[in-house]
Amino acid sequence: AVSLYLSNPLLANEKSQVIDVPKDAKCPVCGMYVAKYPKWVAKISTKSGNSYYFDGVKDMLKFYFDPSKYSKNEVSIDEITVTDYYFLEAINAKNAYFVVDSNVHGPMGKEIIPFKDETQAKKFMQDHFGKKVLKFEELDKTIFEWITLQCDFFALLVKLIFYKRTTIIS
Repeated sequence: AVSLYLSNPLLANEKSQVIDVPKDAKCPVCGMYVAKYPKWVAKISTKSGNSYYFDGVKDMLKFYFDPSKYSKNEVSIDEITVTDYYFLEAINAKNAYFVVDSNVHGPMGKEIIPFKDETQAKKFMQDHFGKKVLKFEELDKTIFEWITLQCDFFALLVKLIFYKRTTIIS
């Protein structure tokens, strides 16, 4: 039963602990349908009552650091919620622990992995070759830009390898 819960958050007994995502919600950063990736959901709720859904913490942070790039509306953030990687429950991002630069990938490649518990985050970091465990306030723009640069480099490397492989095969 535990493995089913961990593999599919939609089977969790306590639905109130899962971020409820409308089926048509698109990530404002990448345009993907967020409901397809319930294990990775992050959400920003605004004081005006709007909600923005993301297919991972990385895209949520892109929005957080530059909301005017992704929204025509004024964004006054009320709450930020992320999904705990192991327990798949909604947690306040400001109370979470985040593992950066691990070998676990989300829907958009390298991802920043959230946990409600520091012990779980540190164990995950060891098991998955993560570089650091950070609190939300430590995920400043400089660190985030470095993580994004690494992700962009990784994506470029994959494209080059694929291009070389298709060129050699052709």
